[in-house]
Amino acid sequence: MSRRDQRQAKKAERTLTWVLGLLGLLVVIAVAAFWVGTARRAPVPPAPVEGPAPAPSLREVVLYFADLRGEYLVAEHREMADCPFDEPCVRALVEALIQGPRTDLVPVLPAQTQVLGVFFEGETVTLDLSRDLVTRHPGGSISELLSIYGLANTLAANFPQLRQVRILVAGQVVESLKGHVDLRAPIPADFRYGRPPQRADGRPTEGERQ
Repeated sequence: MSRRDQRQAKKAERTLTWVLGLLGLLVVIAVAAFWVGTARRAPVPPAPVEGPAPAPSLREVVLYFADLRGEYLVAEHREMADCPFDEPCVRALVEALIQGPRTDLVPVLPAQTQVLGVFFEGETVTLDLSRDLVTRHPGGSISELLSIYGLANTLAANFPQLRQVRILVAGQVVESLKGHVDLRAPIPADFRYGRPPQRADGRPTEGERQ
């Protein structure tokens, strides 16, 4: 074979190699484009439909308010969101007492009172309440008794492990609200301030507080 024929053969071989390489590249591009298109056309699963949130579990609580004559404590039963025995749960109960009754009873704490803190120490719970407890209290010995024992009895009735309550006002120990009930020591619950048994004519039985 002459040199010229050899050069032509090598040139033809290079051309064939280039054409085959180009065809291979085109095949790779076509395959890639096919898979990309398939991925784009793949159906997207619908987002799960969320149902309504489950209703919170409730529990019955007892709140003590004054009767219409302001003489006794009367229990009001209602339902509140169930919660563990902890600071937020006790706070919510006290705030419900501050908000007042839902029946024809009389509040025992000023509505402007705020719960500043709740602290536990054994069987004693310490409540730090705002100065409104004192400045907005109507005064009077019976009114003050009903305020203090309405609070203590409400806590003991719903949390039996709490036997007494220590009341602070704006973080400070006070002698009393209006000079009648000593608040320098914790106050135990005392259910003797509840409404006495009634006779058939609606009057208290003999021997009970008039």
